[in-house]
Amino acid sequence: MKREVLSDLIYHKIGSQKKSVEKQFSDSSDSIGYFFIDDLLPLEIVSKIHQVFPKPEDLVLKKSIRQDKYVGAQMNLYNPILEEIIYAFQDNKIVDLIGEICQIEAPIPDEFLYAGGLSMMGNKQFLNPHLDNSHDKDRERWRVLNLLYYVTPDWNKEYGGNLELWPAGLRKDQITVHSKFNRLVVMVTHNESLHSVSPIVYNGFRCCISNYYFSKKPVFASDKFHVTSFRGRPENTFTDTILKMDTFLRMNLRKMFKKGIRENPHVYKK
Repeated sequence: MKREVLSDLIYHKIGSQKKSVEKQFSDSSDSIGYFFIDDLLPLEIVSKIHQVFPKPEDLVLKKSIRQDKYVGAQMNLYNPILEEIIYAFQDNKIVDLIGEICQIEAPIPDEFLYAGGLSMMGNKQFLNPHLDNSHDKDRERWRVLNLLYYVTPDWNKEYGGNLELWPAGLRKDQITVHSKFNRLVVMVTHNESLHSVSPIVYNGFRCCISNYYFSKKPVFASDKFHVTSFRGRPENTFTDTILKMDTFLRMNLRKMFKKGIRENPHVYKK
């Protein structure tokens, strides 16, 4: 299954629901704009994608107070259909269509999959509330959109592993978006796009394919550079204090070293 075929299917599916997803996004755009589309691809295709998803031992474990998940960006190590589906989302016609829906001027896909690619989370794994790094790996473009495609069959909302949006901050209730099988979620990223993944409470793995789009301009003129900035969940006040200190220290390091003190390994080295 080649990316050209996959991109055509994705493009026509999004196009067929363009008016409804534009309304979804518009209704939420005052805070963290987002939309989702269900049944994105034919069942036989997305089932195949899930079937060939790497095992945990074939991915990189990222485990800390900030997060606990498996990731993979070196796509030539995995079944070719996984690379094809990731880059299908980078087809110009899809990038332009999603940019139009989200009112983003000239979005740019990321061929290096900086912080994108594959992710997998199992029982007790999590991703704490955070703001994504504001820029690409070279700190030349602004991160503006996050695309998440969920491919685990029969994944119930009660299992956890769902996207959480915190448009009013951690003192107000979050919006939970079910990481439903064959669902594409698109969310805007800016200085207030606080989001997380709820802890998984099920003996299984939630699999996700992710892409980021960038732009020469930020979403809002008030947006400023920031590193990936983590917080603790509302019930974890001690963790929150530690993570705010962690962000402060890493931000100060980036003031001295514009591109960081080491290369981020989460990229596709072709």
